[in-house]
Amino acid sequence: MKRPDPAVTVAPARRDPAPGGPDPFAAARAAYWKPEARPSPGRHAAAPDLFGELVRAEYRPDDAPTGGPGAATAGDLVLAGLRRRVRAGGTPSPETCVRLLADGDHTRAAVFDAWPESVRRHGTERATAAVRRGLDGSCRPHLVAPLLDLAAAESLVPLARRELLRLAHAPERAVRHAAWRLLAAYDGSVPLRVSGATPGPRPADAYERLLHEALRTPGPPAAPEGSAELRPGTLVAQSMLLGHLERPGEGLSGGLGVLLGALGDALARTGGVAGVLTLVTACVPELEADPVLLRRRDPRHWVLRLPVDSPRPVRPDELGRHREALAWWATRLLGSLGRPVDVLHVRYADDGSLALAEAARRAGAALVFTAAPDPHRQMTERHAAPGTDADALRYDLHRVFVADRLVDRADRVVGIAGPGGGAGELLHHFPQLAGGAGTAPDAPPEGIPPYRAPADGGRRVDSLLAAVRARLGATAGPGRPDPPAVLLTVGRLHPVKQQDVLVRAWAESGAFRESVLVCVGGSPSGADRVERAMRARMERAAAGVPGAAERLLLLPALANADVRTLERRLADPANGFRARYVCPSAKEEFGLAVLEAMEAGLLVAAPLRGGVPHYLDDGRNGLLIDTSSTRTLGEGLRRLLRVDDGAAVAMGRGAQGLVRSTYSSDAMARALARHYTAVAPRTRTSRRPAAPSRAGTVRRPVAPEGRSRTAGEATSPPVPDGPSAVGSTARGACPRTASSRG
Repeated sequence: MKRPDPAVTVAPARRDPAPGGPDPFAAARAAYWKPEARPSPGRHAAAPDLFGELVRAEYRPDDAPTGGPGAATAGDLVLAGLRRRVRAGGTPSPETCVRLLADGDHTRAAVFDAWPESVRRHGTERATAAVRRGLDGSCRPHLVAPLLDLAAAESLVPLARRELLRLAHAPERAVRHAAWRLLAAYDGSVPLRVSGATPGPRPADAYERLLHEALRTPGPPAAPEGSAELRPGTLVAQSMLLGHLERPGEGLSGGLGVLLGALGDALARTGGVAGVLTLVTACVPELEADPVLLRRRDPRHWVLRLPVDSPRPVRPDELGRHREALAWWATRLLGSLGRPVDVLHVRYADDGSLALAEAARRAGAALVFTAAPDPHRQMTERHAAPGTDADALRYDLHRVFVADRLVDRADRVVGIAGPGGGAGELLHHFPQLAGGAGTAPDAPPEGIPPYRAPADGGRRVDSLLAAVRARLGATAGPGRPDPPAVLLTVGRLHPVKQQDVLVRAWAESGAFRESVLVCVGGSPSGADRVERAMRARMERAAAGVPGAAERLLLLPALANADVRTLERRLADPANGFRARYVCPSAKEEFGLAVLEAMEAGLLVAAPLRGGVPHYLDDGRNGLLIDTSSTRTLGEGLRRLLRVDDGAAVAMGRGAQGLVRSTYSSDAMARALARHYTAVAPRTRTSRRPAAPSRAGTVRRPVAPEGRSRTAGEATSPPVPDGPSAVGSTARGACPRTASSRG
């Protein structure tokens, strides 16, 4: 019998309205960068609530109320004014920067971002005096470490060495560590003894041991194991500061780890690239278990761990507390590699990426930033309604500011392909990118590596499939001519991934009567509080509908090779499964897990919002579903289950062919390598061309720190085969290296 045309048999999904609709937040940002347009902010932005007040204060100060009670605090308005000034190219004085350190984490982040330019404009003497006054006897204890960090950031000397050594013995860890870093800035290294005193007390743990070791190691750096493999070309660093590179699906570890691991390997094989460093973080327990900071993962691809003084893996909202320490570690370790890094690529709009942007400035490396309209596209939806969470609004405004600063600092901005195949949506949410040409940034295609079977031949997957068959047996019964379907979803357990909404939609819509739901993700230890809360909500949702719990299978995160093998086994008709893949996320900027399921040949249902519609054509190679509520997601699941097997096979094959031909890590590497080559600094004494700001001022090139290079090195650097010298601020050997793969 002729197979039905999927485009005819599958009802189309409802799509979101195109960008550019009524959005008060986007309108306010457009008016800020294009004041001649002055679009009305809309009724929500004009409403007397916290969202409206903060948006007007930050982007439309002429419309902001000048007095009277309001939801915004005085600190909110001061911070909004500071952000507005920094965005416009203005610079607060050193005295203002010191004074504002007491105004909270988000204000402190803006101060640290403005500080280098403040020192450059007002001079080191004035900046040093401001920090010195801040450190006088009236200084509040919790401000000592940030003040020391301000000094260390620009190599200022606000205290006599004896005074600083007293702080280096302080009982507070943050003060002690900041004092050690500042001592390193005094002369580039810390002698073991100065007037009978050591830099601090005996190290208490692995983090302090590594910090002491880094400070005690003067002289030229040691080249990392395998550096003789480096080819002429661009040395690239890329960052993944949240989660674990090799453990996707646990905690904050998601598809980005799989992407960057494969991308780094592919970049290292790409012409014009000398080698790749992938920067990750390591908390104190992880450093205790493994103090090695640099390991070779693949030929010409290393993983460099940045130590973080945290008792657990750091979370996004905690990165600001470690910002200057991360910048210090990144600058020092990148300077210990035997040759300068040419390009540093950051992807998340968070304080960790700003720390690395600062490290790139200090090291003289070019900066590439992948911008995404998150949380921009949902600001109005999340926060304009009455009763918004004030802290969540403040955090999202902070993330928007961080993204703006990364755009301003970057030598090149790239996007993630969205609906229509380009990064046009970025111009709607980042109007400063339009410039005079109004052309959207390039959006290099993301991709996945070729499938490689697990080393054990898939024995773990065999046991998982047995568990799935057992659940299917529980759903079988008389009067059901078709076998139940298997609905698979893979991802870290996190609210944005919405596995709890999926389980609730699956149970309440009645889809559980026709299917078994298999959810893969989360650490097997259950130590992460976010994962525990998500798993509890999933279990409650299933328990609330009689008969659903026995059809739900919750599995911990699997190795990527196991996930892809599981998907292949489920997609293979010879194994007797009627399998579908569903991605319930609120949005996916691209959706690497979706691509992997498509590459396996599964019929996929994925969110309308985000970048998935760029490659998933609804009704032809998959389904686009509305994941914004339990009701709409339930409707999407019912639609997915109604697709007959012939149409499912046809769509799965179409999806598989598209991914294999277009979305590979090798193609992504080639596209990014062209961007890296274009922005790699020609010399270490001429960082970048000046860029105009909104206010018409010019962002002047910053004289970099570190070893100067000749122009010839930009295109054909020598292959390092041993130690070489770098500048004093980056001096010091990488504390620990190993050549074993890990």
